[in-house]
Amino acid sequence: METVIGKVTHYYPRVGVAAIVLSDHITRGDHIHILGPHDDLHQIVSSMEYNHEPIVEADPGQDIGIRVNERVHEGDLVYREY
Repeated sequence: METVIGKVTHYYPRVGVAAIVLSDHITRGDHIHILGPHDDLHQIVSSMEYNHEPIVEADPGQDIGIRVNERVHEGDLVYREY
């Protein structure tokens, strides 16, 4: 089962980070699925930042950065996997 928790707004290829606007709470260690027309990525959230500072959890409305294992694209949806 999956729930939409955000949307990718930008991808930074040099550092492998996706900027994501959240619509739900997220915690480091959560299993996520990033899905779009060109992407289908499953991974565990191992590194998150807010305003360039490491964080452990984030709330709806925040624009955070998550390190991703593969390239993702603007507009991809981010799901939490249960």
